[in-house]
Amino acid sequence: MGGDGNGGKMITDPEGGVPRLREIMRRLRDPVAGCPWDIAQDFDTIAPYTLEEAHEVADAIARKAWGELQGELGDLLFQVIYHAQMAEEAGLFGFDDVVRGISDKMVARHPHVFGDESRDKSAAQQTEDWERIKAAERGAARVLDGVALGLPALTRAVKLQKRAARVGFDWPSTDEVVAKIAEEAAELVEARERLTEAEVAEEFGDLLFVMANLARHLGVDPEAALRGANAKFTRRFGRIEDWLEAAGKRPADSDLAEMDALWNRAKAEEKAGR
Repeated sequence: MGGDGNGGKMITDPEGGVPRLREIMRRLRDPVAGCPWDIAQDFDTIAPYTLEEAHEVADAIARKAWGELQGELGDLLFQVIYHAQMAEEAGLFGFDDVVRGISDKMVARHPHVFGDESRDKSAAQQTEDWERIKAAERGAARVLDGVALGLPALTRAVKLQKRAARVGFDWPSTDEVVAKIAEEAAELVEARERLTEAEVAEEFGDLLFVMANLARHLGVDPEAALRGANAKFTRRFGRIEDWLEAAGKRPADSDLAEMDALWNRAKAEEKAGR
């Protein structure tokens, strides 16, 4: 595939850009001289890595770790190159088709930039126009078609609900959503002793789905909110461990009452530092 000629020179060229990266990918997948692990991969086995790299980009942004973001974006770009190479090998499409497709899409979906529509719109109006154009592209497809299965579950729930809301299937205010949350939670608690494990999981899923609906009504990204809650829990539990270590103890040597008191201390410490 790549050989040791021009391809080899390109691989060592620090200014080779995307063509260099594509040549590296071709060499890795070379059935004769490539990497056995890379050769063995397919779309299904690489997809989890793609999701992982996307989350690591989001994580670097959330932590404002700008020094890490460059590398994480590179990892994510490599995933695109990887999938495009496998598609090319299978005769499905190539990297240039991917680039052409996204370029055409961006031009078509921004008539206020690349066409003759007015740019005098709010961000909200532009979002509505974007969704209108997407709906026109889908044509006669069903309302919920095209919401990617691979999205994080909470994000997908919000997208499904937004689609349904556009055709009027939505609660009019947060009051109805909160009431439904209370109803679902009460049903789950009351019925947990007589339900099977699968039924409990189903009921809990219903509760999470309504929680995602509340997030949508409040204008909150549930994934970002939960990441924030995870970070807060990690940070505060870390303080508990610090204080226990200073006392010559570990969490396993403590009890709930002591750790709960230290949790409240960590909470108060954070609030005082704001």
